[in-house]
Amino acid sequence: MVPAASLGAFAIAAVLLILLPGPSILFVIGRSIAYGRLAGVLSVVGNALGMLPLLTLVALGVGALVAESAVIFTIIKVIGAGYLVYLGIQAIRHRNEVPHEEAARPRSAWRLLGEGFVVGVTNPKTIAFFVAVLPQFVDYHAGSIPLQLAELGVVFVVLALICDSCWALAAGTARAWFATSPRRIGRLRATGGAMMIGLGGLLLLARR
Repeated sequence: MVPAASLGAFAIAAVLLILLPGPSILFVIGRSIAYGRLAGVLSVVGNALGMLPLLTLVALGVGALVAESAVIFTIIKVIGAGYLVYLGIQAIRHRNEVPHEEAARPRSAWRLLGEGFVVGVTNPKTIAFFVAVLPQFVDYHAGSIPLQLAELGVVFVVLALICDSCWALAAGTARAWFATSPRRIGRLRATGGAMMIGLGGLLLLARR
């Protein structure tokens, strides 16, 4: 178990890092603007679930190898960036469709979760963060290192889930307030799609 003092310090540091505008926040805001609050929150949940496999790799020591491998790191980055661009293009293409998120079927919800999961699991910056930051809060005399890394990672995922959900709800509420006509709905979706395309470009250009 991670000592309480280290866990508290990590929680504070994690919240400060999560609140800084980054790929996850921009992705969530883009989805909420494009499709509404429900889609934004489901994207947040999917994104958080996508962090769990990365956390498992880091806890087992594989994450460090991935982060140090230029080839693997670049492949993950390209896949993640390409998928974000694809989602952005889809949002722009279907910008004039009638909103249906309030009556979303389970299949639609699963699709939104799946899309968020893919974005989360292919975010190389999450791997880099886990590899670089988590070990700094581990007490090497307090028990199993993998378990401590996993505990810290779960705390980060939960905090990210809470904070990013607030962004999703805020962006979705702003969308509902502005979207008083189909034309404005289309423009908002196009804006959200453009944000995701831009985020994909930024991720692709980011250095390892």
